[in-house]
Amino acid sequence: MMVDNSTSQKVLLEIDKNIDMLVKQIELLSYVNPINIEEEKERFFASKYLTDPIFQYPNINFDKFKLHRELFTQPLEQITDKDIRNLYEDIIYAYSGLIQCIENIGNGKHFYFNSLHCFGTPTENDVENAKFILHFEDENRGEDRFLPKYSAKDSEVFFKAFSKKYDFSYTIEFSNKISAIAMVLNNVKTLVLNTNHTYSDNEIAVLTNHEIGVHMVTTMNGLLHPLKIFSHGFPNNEETQEGLAVFSEYMSNNLTVTRLKELAYRVIAVDSLAKGYPFSRTFRLLHNNYDLERESAFYITLRAHRGGGFTKDYLYLSGLKKIYDYYHSGKDLSLLLTGKVSLEYVEEIQSLIKKGYAVTPKHITDAYAENKNTNKKVDFILRSLK
Repeated sequence: MMVDNSTSQKVLLEIDKNIDMLVKQIELLSYVNPINIEEEKERFFASKYLTDPIFQYPNINFDKFKLHRELFTQPLEQITDKDIRNLYEDIIYAYSGLIQCIENIGNGKHFYFNSLHCFGTPTENDVENAKFILHFEDENRGEDRFLPKYSAKDSEVFFKAFSKKYDFSYTIEFSNKISAIAMVLNNVKTLVLNTNHTYSDNEIAVLTNHEIGVHMVTTMNGLLHPLKIFSHGFPNNEETQEGLAVFSEYMSNNLTVTRLKELAYRVIAVDSLAKGYPFSRTFRLLHNNYDLERESAFYITLRAHRGGGFTKDYLYLSGLKKIYDYYHSGKDLSLLLTGKVSLEYVEEIQSLIKKGYAVTPKHITDAYAENKNTNKKVDFILRSLK
């Protein structure tokens, strides 16, 4: 069904295009990763974990106030479809919150409170789930699949080979200034690999499914709709998107207890942040109380404390549980691959497809074709989460 050219629809497409132009300027992950991670890590280790790191961040290259103003002057009242108007109200508030996050990066509590507003914080339930996971034994880390073997440059070939399953192309770049070992930058269709990291076979299997099989798939699907908002993201899309991405690790039989524990440690780190603990205390909690080796403890603490307190990291585990339950209740995951969308908006997505403002997904996550998970312990854990 094609969108006809009535005034309301013209207005909607115009508003959507305007938001697209404005939002292209903000990619939170481009700004929230410190530019002096390795230097501060050495200083922190030398201080015997007592002196909190002092991180520096990239300069912000957009006019924050102007961006807010232009978002809020969009004539939403001219959209006659009430459901679509409500969706765009949610979207404008969500993006305004992200801009406030970016403008307060490195600004301690100011950033933290904005991050809280955008991403929330772990519930007691989330923390209980994390502690439950941490009771389980890791896999044997001496197994060949877990041994570090490949530099970021060596790993590129595996990503390229994996991507042949999909009918799209993207750029691969390398950086020593990211806190993740790999990430997708949505607005520039780029995969970034961390040159400070040596990758194992298991990590390559996890990352190809997670970053390409989901994040890049939803990036590319998001660009195919009449409405650009699928590309930039619905409100609260992070929990759904990360849940889908980790779920692809499960479906492709690459999700391990060790990986689940990493997601659990992230919840503990964000909970520690929410209790008001500084970087050094969160690190010591992970390293001393939970016996997490110090490199991993540093990076998980960094992820939670960057910017002044970035709470997003607890959403991986809650997102995974929601997607796991959604799949096992027999629901279709493909709607959630239409772009950077959220579980809460499934009905709106169906409605937008019906009205001709969106299309069904062209690219489907390869791992979702069949459940190849053979890890009984991982299944038991995921079923048992509250």
